Amino acid sequence: MKTFGLLLGVLMTIQVQAQRSDFDAIDFKKADSIALTHKNAGLKNLPELAHHLTSDLDTEVEKFRAIYMWVCTNVANDYRLYLKNKKKREKFENDSLKLDEWNESFKKKLFSKLRKRKKTICSGYSYIVSELSKLAGINCVMVNGFGRTSTTTIDNYNAANHSWNAVKLHDKWYLCDATWASGIVHPFNYGFKFNYNNGLFLTNPDFFAMTHYPIESEWMLLKGEVPSFQSFLENPILYGKAYKHLTAHHTPTALNNTIKKNETLIFKYELVEPIDKNDISFIIDNGFDTITVKPTSVVMEGLSLTLEYVFNKTGYFDTHFIIGDDLIVSYTFKVEY
Repeated sequence: MKTFGLLLGVLMTIQVQAQRSDFDAIDFKKADSIALTHKNAGLKNLPELAHHLTSDLDTEVEKFRAIYMWVCTNVANDYRLYLKNKKKREKFENDSLKLDEWNESFKKKLFSKLRKRKKTICSGYSYIVSELSKLAGINCVMVNGFGRTSTTTIDNYNAANHSWNAVKLHDKWYLCDATWASGIVHPFNYGFKFNYNNGLFLTNPDFFAMTHYPIESEWMLLKGEVPSFQSFLENPILYGKAYKHLTAHHTPTALNNTIKKNETLIFKYELVEPIDKNDISFIIDNGFDTITVKPTSVVMEGLSLTLEYVFNKTGYFDTHFIIGDDLIVSYTFKVEY
């Protein structure tokens, strides 16, 4: 295992940063159309499904796109099942025998539900993406680790809470997350709504690493130094729509920040495509009032976006960056004299 990890690490360091923009010249319309054509297909015959999704496509990336798009638009996120598994794993955390028994029984239930009803959790998503890919001759693996959202509390560093995929296309490794890309879980009744998010398809590894931390750090696919787990926990809170609108987040680098009154704050991002400056705003909550404000400065140079804002009062402020109606990222600022 150590030898494999070492070799993999060498491979990672010599490859250039792999992301969706590598395939800007490829039109995925045909792959997406094939995925939608087979919308009512089931999961009882995986070789047949993989063949139907990929046989009429020429390139590896188009074949993978058809598989990924099919999974994201046909497999529903069963968040209640996720919560049940989480609760049981926490209950049996100190009883290895009962934990093993639960994991084994849950695995059977998970894959039965996936095949029969096309409903699952993150491990089911990453499994079916990797299996269909392998049947199509594409090297794709499941990656286990930590996913960080606004509702996630990571208090057990030894227990991974999320799974996603790494896929090798045209001799480079790429990252994607079919679970988060597939749709939205209602925060109160846990109902699921399909709503495909293309930003989690072959995502920039630096941006992906803000919300995904693999157990095996090689799968971060980063060119430079791997961030610590503690720094991962200190990142700003990114929401799903961040991947819809952004390809990179530069500053502020932390969720919690201490600044001076009247200090100019600078926010820097890279956009997927140009946006209307009028759609940009901040929602600021000081614990008593919530207001919507405009940045004091907005500069857009190509796809680089730089915002400025000044707090003229002291206090604690939850600050949320908004594009249109989409919540992008949250920070907190302690403003001192």
